Amino acid sequence: QVQFVESGGGLVQSGESLRLSCAASGSIREIYTIGWYRQAPGKQREPVADISLGGSRNFADPVKGRFAISRDNAKNTVYLQMNSLEPADTAVYYCNALGLQRVPWGQGTQVTVSS
Repeated sequence: QVQFVESGGGLVQSGESLRLSCAASGSIREIYTIGWYRQAPGKQREPVADISLGGSRNFADPVKGRFAISRDNAKNTVYLQMNSLEPADTAVYYCNALGLQRVPWGQGTQVTVSS
C-alpha cells in the first residue's frame, strides 16, 4: 500500500509563494487521481486540487487562478504550487488518492500565511 509524505510548508507573508511536494512510497502510475487537501484550525478537511493520470485537473473555487497542481510519475511525486498566498490559506496540507484508492492520511505539512 502506497503511503504519502507531504513537505514544503512554512511561514510566508501574504502574496508570497510556496511549492508543496507529495512523495509516494511506491509507484503512482496506477493511482488514477491524487489530490491535495487542507484543514484549517477548527474546520473540516477540504479538497484543494486534484490531478488524474491523464492530466485532468480540478481546483476548489478559493484557489482557482492561484494554485497549480502537477504530477511526476517518474519521481512518484505530486506538487502543489501556491501563488499569491492569503491568510485564509493557512492550514495543514495533505495529499491522498481519491476514491477507493485512498490510503491512511499522512502527517501533512503546515502552511502559515501572515498578513
